[in-house]
Amino acid sequence: MIKKLLIANRGEIALRILRACHEMGIKTVAVHSTADRDLKHVRLADESVCIGPPSSMHSYLNIPAIISAAELTDSDAIHPGYGFLSENADFAERVETSGFTFVGPKAETIRVMGDKIAAKEAMIKAGVPCVPGSGGAIPDDPKICKRMANDIGYPVMIKATGGGGGRGMRVVYDESDLIESIVLTKSEAGAAFNNDVVFMEKFLEKPRHIEFQVLADNHGNAIHLCERDCSMQRRNQKVVEEAPAPGISAEQRAQMGEAVSKACIDIGYRGAGTFEFLYENGEFYFIEMNTRIQVEHPVTEMITGVDLIKQQLLIASGEVLKIKQGLIPRGHSIECRINAEDAETFVPSPGKVERFHVPGGLGVRVDSHIYGGYTVPPYYDSMIGKLIVHAEDRETAIKRMRGALSEMVIEGIKTNIPLQRRIMEDTAFVAGGAGIDYLEKKLGL
Repeated sequence: MIKKLLIANRGEIALRILRACHEMGIKTVAVHSTADRDLKHVRLADESVCIGPPSSMHSYLNIPAIISAAELTDSDAIHPGYGFLSENADFAERVETSGFTFVGPKAETIRVMGDKIAAKEAMIKAGVPCVPGSGGAIPDDPKICKRMANDIGYPVMIKATGGGGGRGMRVVYDESDLIESIVLTKSEAGAAFNNDVVFMEKFLEKPRHIEFQVLADNHGNAIHLCERDCSMQRRNQKVVEEAPAPGISAEQRAQMGEAVSKACIDIGYRGAGTFEFLYENGEFYFIEMNTRIQVEHPVTEMITGVDLIKQQLLIASGEVLKIKQGLIPRGHSIECRINAEDAETFVPSPGKVERFHVPGGLGVRVDSHIYGGYTVPPYYDSMIGKLIVHAEDRETAIKRMRGALSEMVIEGIKTNIPLQRRIMEDTAFVAGGAGIDYLEKKLGL
């Protein structure tokens, strides 16, 4: 079993990992930038090490500094959380070659699944349904590109193979815009990801975003823990997540769950991961796999009773996965991301939290690192917490979330709580099954 864990992240996920470690008797090391010395998990950790200035590039993305901190504190393992270095294959490899346990998949798995072309090829081989597309990198010949797009059928999407987080994607509705869009996407991809390879896929016009949570150990065992609906998005960033997904039948869940579990075994996956799909007209189409824990993991925990962070740590310690397939979702869970930003303009709102009051009651959970007197720095992502509810059914969960949002008080900075309250009252959201473009159209973006 891991005895001492270095948490290579910040904010609410770092605190979430620390809490799991405390319950498991694992000592913790918090690394932090100079701007984050007052974070809650830094104060609660057994040890802490400053790894650099506020800039992520010189702190949370500084691989030598993180490895040095692990060596200095005699840590056994490193948990990357999400974001930052969590899907960086070079980091995972460096962690392992330095003698530490990486809480996540093997480096080669991260590389394959981080390359959208290679990932799609692996999924096709494993029998997972994929979006019709180019089947590989787009060639340089404009005539072949046009022929390819016509075969797929407009609209098509040009995607960077190394992209993520909503970046490196461009939709093309007409042949006259195709070549220019390919050139622009290649240029942006090269600048953003140091990889200008792009590919082409059919653009689904009104899909939902459905994803399956998986766990796999080092002993050839893999299971899925049901699905989540993450279709409420703004600029390809999730705003609200829920589980299980409205309108997905038990038969569909079992069929897709079996497919992703098999895929885990086929690719030699290890740890927690998520298979993301577009869902339209009753069909699933694989888009990517996240080889890490996700922001929205609490809704899965609420409907399954499984602590995903603990499972990550057990798997990383070499334990055999004790959870068997056959989990039936219990009730319904919804998560609202709470961001320090203007609810209408979405401009970030860093600053001092003058007052912080969290809601309570049956089935209400708050994952947040902020507290009264804490200053939200301007250097990182604006998410400052997650409000999660669980109830016996979706209708009650929505009502419970409305009440929880009305109770939540954060003063001193602006937050997106007013937007989340609007979503919970929205007729399309309440009905269930809205597509990934619904919220942006609702907001007039």
